[in-house]
Amino acid sequence: MTFTPLEITLLLLGSAVLGVVAFRMLQLPPMLGYLAVGILIGPHALGLAEESEITHALAEFGVVFLMFSIGLEFSLPKLMSMRSIVFGLGMAQVGLTIIATMLFGWTIGTQLPPEIHLGWQTSFALGGALAMSSTAIVSKMLTERLELESEHGRRIIGILLFQDLAVVPLLILIPSLGQRPDALAETLAWASLKAVIVLALLLFVGQKIVRTWFTIVVKRRSQELFMLNLLLITLGAAWITEKAGLSLALGAFVAGMLISETEYKHQVEEDIKPFRDVLLGLFFITIGMLLNVHMVLQHWWLVLVLLCGPVLLKFALIAGLAKLFGSSDGISMRIGLGLAQAGEFGFVLLNLAGGSKLIDPFIIQVVLASMVLSMLLAPFIIAKSDQIVLKFSNNEWMMQSLALTKIASRTMSTNKHVIVCGFGRSGQSLATLLAEENIDYHALDLDPERVQEAQTAGRHVSYGDAARRESLVAAGIYRASAVVITYASTPSALKVLHLVHELAPTLPVIVRSHDDTDLDRLKQAGAAEVVPELMEGSLMLASHALVMLGVPLRRVVHRVQMARDARYASLRGYFHGASDSADEADLERLHSVTLPSSASSVGQALGSIAVEHSGAAVSSVRRGKAQLEVAPELELEAGDVVILRGTASAVHKAEQKLLR
Repeated sequence: MTFTPLEITLLLLGSAVLGVVAFRMLQLPPMLGYLAVGILIGPHALGLAEESEITHALAEFGVVFLMFSIGLEFSLPKLMSMRSIVFGLGMAQVGLTIIATMLFGWTIGTQLPPEIHLGWQTSFALGGALAMSSTAIVSKMLTERLELESEHGRRIIGILLFQDLAVVPLLILIPSLGQRPDALAETLAWASLKAVIVLALLLFVGQKIVRTWFTIVVKRRSQELFMLNLLLITLGAAWITEKAGLSLALGAFVAGMLISETEYKHQVEEDIKPFRDVLLGLFFITIGMLLNVHMVLQHWWLVLVLLCGPVLLKFALIAGLAKLFGSSDGISMRIGLGLAQAGEFGFVLLNLAGGSKLIDPFIIQVVLASMVLSMLLAPFIIAKSDQIVLKFSNNEWMMQSLALTKIASRTMSTNKHVIVCGFGRSGQSLATLLAEENIDYHALDLDPERVQEAQTAGRHVSYGDAARRESLVAAGIYRASAVVITYASTPSALKVLHLVHELAPTLPVIVRSHDDTDLDRLKQAGAAEVVPELMEGSLMLASHALVMLGVPLRRVVHRVQMARDARYASLRGYFHGASDSADEADLERLHSVTLPSSASSVGQALGSIAVEHSGAAVSSVRRGKAQLEVAPELELEAGDVVILRGTASAVHKAEQKLLR
């Protein structure tokens, strides 16, 4: 079936939408959806789409914008701060993976049929492809698990950074390896010389031109012109390197590097993202179209060997190198599990090697299938990494027990303290205010450097994961007066809320969120209050604007307070403590009352109890993890927690009404 260019584009886009929706529903990365869609509509399955010049061009543009984004993230200061990981651990991982693949290829080369040639050039190209890991999958999983700043998270990111950088020379080397053996040295030397000349011109001359030209364009104050200029520079640099006999992707990488040194970097990142994501998705669809499902099923045992072999090899190699570079057994295993799968650039290099006639089509098919399967398994392996490490690492239990013991020893003497989850800027600001009010606190954070520096400065903080039951118990949750989640991550906040509800059901939890999107979910999970940072920012913005416009300060403060009272019910009271002074008896306070089965109010509607006659009000009602809506017809049950608001005497009378 022959399609027009428009029909092919519509088919790819429509398939991409369906694939991404399906994989999002399964909580899997969209990239895997693109690959699955490509396999399904490709010439070896349903046959709806054939590989053509149009699909090839779309795939190339996807790689161009991917490399441009990598160039944008290239930062010399970042590289220098992580140089021991990037150029030590990262370089060792890529180099040894390629060497191991070449040794394996040399070992089995004599056992293969004559028509399947497995020379050192082929093994080198395969080693380069297999050395890559998936930045998209791993970074997403680390972000969701709040492990980006952990010790293993930082080392994983450092290795991924070197893998991204290693793609640049591999893009030059692999096409050169396809030349005749007698002309290989000359071809490599000529390619290297051209690369040095072109890169020198682009980096040294292009940097001044790009900065000056961007300044001129920005002064025109046209978003359309800025976008056109961005595309021109990206594709123009790619065209220059292609004309020099190098790859399109190399020029795009250099263009990204040039722009990363300007003050327009962040704006460019936002503008280029839609192009990159869409075209990169189409690239992965075309990769999926290459997979011959029938051949894979026919040689399933070989695919299984090539799936298990490289994954186990990379795991053992990376874990061993991490151990050699000073990591503990548990950290080393986590790094190996996080990077054992194949990666996006592996497909790019495999495709490039196939186009250069370096790799036999049959080998490409089975390797491609094994890489896709390893990426499908990656999210599940990373999600289960803790259980795997605890099962196989002899000293991991001891290390974790030691960490929990350290937390417990620091909190043993504290009572009625606040457990602060996360010690970033928000957590540190909260800790400062608590300390000024002589309120004890203890913070848990997963950034070892931050924890060490804060502990040295005398702050009450420990290295620990607040989303783990053991960490909360060690931090003294049974003696705490409140828990505050200071980072804006709904999945982690829901985990913490679930654990707090199990361990200390009446303990109030205050949660920070980015906006009101997940407000209901967090409230139903048991959050006493949710503070959306966007709303607080808008209130501050509005108050400053009103003052500047001449509205009296008293009226502005009153309006802001009204908005807060309407939004934050719990701000109209506070939970009383033993340290509160006697002259605060007339102030509004909050008080939690847990209803036993013997209470007369159990089974009655809230309106019939007439709590308000005592002068107090019902602020909220918690049933299990859910925060119920306060209404007269709400029927109370045994175990409900009723939060009362009022003066000390009014709250006391209301409690008697509920419990008599």
